[in-house]
Amino acid sequence: MPRWAIVKADGEAEAFRYNIHKELEGTEAQALAVMLQIVDTCAAALTEAGRRRQRRRVFRVSERSYVVRVESRRSNHEAHFTLAELIADTHDDDLPSSALGSTQGT
Repeated sequence: MPRWAIVKADGEAEAFRYNIHKELEGTEAQALAVMLQIVDTCAAALTEAGRRRQRRRVFRVSERSYVVRVESRRSNHEAHFTLAELIADTHDDDLPSSALGSTQGT
């Protein structure tokens, strides 16, 4: 069964930090559905007091990549989510141990 990571780049301007937000197994469609649920709940669009909705926009960069921007009067927050497939693992006999090995024979 394919393994996936939802990679999140979080920050502002040039100060983005990348991390693996979640790992999961399943089909690409299942992994994408999980990622879209995360995108839809990212940065709850409420003010600190929880009374007024902020503006939240979602941009599709590609079929596996989305940017979320939450805007308020005081600040903007952006996060970039990308669905990535695991293609190499040094501790898994079913996968090559290098990215180069994953492309050979295709």
